[in-house]
Amino acid sequence: MIGGTAPIVVQSMTNTDTADVDATVEQVAALARAGSELVRITVNNDAAAAAVAKIRERLDARGIATPLVGDFHFNGHKLLKAHPECAESLAKLRINPGNVGRGTKRDPQFAEMIEVACRHGKPVRIGVNWGSLDQDLLTRLMDENSRLAEPLPAIEVMREAIVASALESAARAEALGLAGDRIVISAKVSGVQDLISVYRNLARRCQYPLHVGLTEAGMGSKGIVASTAGIGVLLQDGIGDTIRVSLTPEPGGDRTQEVIVAQEILQTMGLRAFTPMVVACPGCGRTTSTYFQELAQKIQTHIRHRMPAWRKERVGVEEMTVAVMGCVVNGPGESKHANIGISLPGTGEVPVAPVYEDGGKTVTLKGQRIAEEFQELVERYIERSYARRAP
Repeated sequence: MIGGTAPIVVQSMTNTDTADVDATVEQVAALARAGSELVRITVNNDAAAAAVAKIRERLDARGIATPLVGDFHFNGHKLLKAHPECAESLAKLRINPGNVGRGTKRDPQFAEMIEVACRHGKPVRIGVNWGSLDQDLLTRLMDENSRLAEPLPAIEVMREAIVASALESAARAEALGLAGDRIVISAKVSGVQDLISVYRNLARRCQYPLHVGLTEAGMGSKGIVASTAGIGVLLQDGIGDTIRVSLTPEPGGDRTQEVIVAQEILQTMGLRAFTPMVVACPGCGRTTSTYFQELAQKIQTHIRHRMPAWRKERVGVEEMTVAVMGCVVNGPGESKHANIGISLPGTGEVPVAPVYEDGGKTVTLKGQRIAEEFQELVERYIERSYARRAP
């Protein structure tokens, strides 16, 4: 379920050739393991459309039930007609109203896709993107604006065209028989302020669930920061039912990073919990040793590695906090605030590391195996503190 009081859903998208069944199944499986709750796949030609049912079958055989969303542009009406098993295997169709056809072809081709969705009982995401905006609509709004006594800035007209495209397309889909509660809207732009303005406008003017994300966010820290800034503001406003962080991966990089970033946005804002949070200090002149940084990294890696098993075995473990601190200034206090925390010695301090559990000091670690011993303490804390799930 998406929208209403349902939890905000994390989405991602494959970058494999969908016709390559093996590669696509492996990437969907990796994204699902990372925590993606919906995965979108490109359906751009006959080979890709024919592969969708095979991909779904292979995923099901591996016990991976993550829903697949088909991404259609230009020829979606033809592909869905030629490959009915494709529509049947997908959980949702994504239609970009700017790319369903030009001129007199646009409405009938859009109608064909909506009719397929209705026939197969599939919801539809009306996905507008300002890089492929309906040019007829934009031209009409620009012409209307130019006739005003005080014309609006062009960017305001562009933003309105995005919103109007989404809402007009959703209204047409309903007129064609698609239930309103089977429609999700997205309006993707690549500027943070544009994103905020467009989605606030959409939220005022409709009740459809909204998929939020910054398109073409970019690579590395730029993409992460821009996505977090835009999505975070909207989530704080109560806007957004599903999110995607559209990162450009480094060459050979891990596609799952976008899933982790999306989860961390939701978790740091207190909207959902996915994995125990590691609180670690940034370091300063009191922590010239890198030991605490290495320990924080080891703990974070250990938690992510163990989380799938913990989630299956223990109730509520994803809400745990772990503190890994670097000196006496804030170390003991921050460790006491966490479920379990360790305060490592800073430069010139006594080479011991007190451990705190639920606000009280329990043990002091020393020697060469502090990292391993602390991981063992975390494991034992989880065993004591979080009930086993019923078999």
